[in-house]
Amino acid sequence: MDLFPSDRPIKHVERKALYTRLEARINYLQDFLDFNSADVEALTTGSKYIKALIPAVVNIVYKKLLESDITARAFHTRDTSDERPIEDFYNEESPQILRRKMFLRWYLTKLCSDPTQTEFWRYLNKVGMMHTAQERMHPLNIEYIHMGACLGFIQDIFTEALMSHPRLSLQRKTALVRAIGKIIWIQNDLIAKWRIRDGEEYAEEMSQMTLDEREGFLGDKKILGDSSTSASSSDDDRSSVASNPSIAPSVAPSNISACPFADMVVNSSSASVSETKIWAGK
Repeated sequence: MDLFPSDRPIKHVERKALYTRLEARINYLQDFLDFNSADVEALTTGSKYIKALIPAVVNIVYKKLLESDITARAFHTRDTSDERPIEDFYNEESPQILRRKMFLRWYLTKLCSDPTQTEFWRYLNKVGMMHTAQERMHPLNIEYIHMGACLGFIQDIFTEALMSHPRLSLQRKTALVRAIGKIIWIQNDLIAKWRIRDGEEYAEEMSQMTLDEREGFLGDKKILGDSSTSASSSDDDRSSVASNPSIAPSVAPSNISACPFADMVVNSSSASVSETKIWAGK
């Protein structure tokens, strides 16, 4: 006799499919994390709040990446396992870093697009592949520890920033933080899966997943701009925060915090009313 009867049938998950079919892997992760229509709605209605954060987040992330030699060196060597000495590291205003900021800005913007589309998850999967020196004209090898740490850092910024929004209800804040958190954790898996050895018995079939992925494209769709677009976007990235007076104070190099909204402004007419510098006026 079953001492713990259940009305719900046990779901079957095909292990091989998790490693050989991206759709099956995404479906499993979405089901396990309970990523559902409520999350999609939260992202759809709240994407404007995430997009408002992106310029500040990009600057904060690159300040962090340039703090340690092991991550700063990778912008020279394109490989975090390459420990050759670097005489002069890039700074936040170096052209190479401004260009990388542009890519991160595109990536974070992509996170605000439609997660109901297969293309969305294919893009996140390709992000994982691109950092393992696979299928690139100029190989880029960023070890998982740094990728995972960077994702965690980004999630922490988003969490603190969104929860500090001065006008969103707690319910909407919570829904948005939960939804973006699930997206980031699925991205984390799609990075880790290119590094871990689980399912390696299906390696030959797994390799078929990369054959149609050209650098700069997602299938037949171009996802990276041409050189002229890159140049103009780099210039725009350099000035994106400085040109916005509501953002610049929170990311000034002399007083930067993990969250662009941590520096609260107290309303002079009421000490109990406060809001962050970035959200003020939005």
